[in-house]
Amino acid sequence: MHESAEEKGVVLALLERFQTQRLPRALAIKERIDQGGVLGEFDITFLETIFRDFAHIRTLVDKHPEYEPFVSQVIHMYHEITAQALENEKTKED
Repeated sequence: MHESAEEKGVVLALLERFQTQRLPRALAIKERIDQGGVLGEFDITFLETIFRDFAHIRTLVDKHPEYEPFVSQVIHMYHEITAQALENEKTKED
């Protein structure tokens, strides 16, 4: 499929934003959660923003399936964060 210059620019911008902003923050949250921490209000807002972004990203992946493995890995990481955070909340309540 022919990729327009605009689509390529969007993909590159999303990848750069992920690498410089989203991934470092997600890894910091994951590390804290893996050590038994819980999500704070700002963490939850951040994750909600990510989930909203995936609606737009999903459209791009539908057009460019070569990004599917990468996006799947990212989604899996966010799932791990939220699942572990939920488990930590349950443990905290006991």
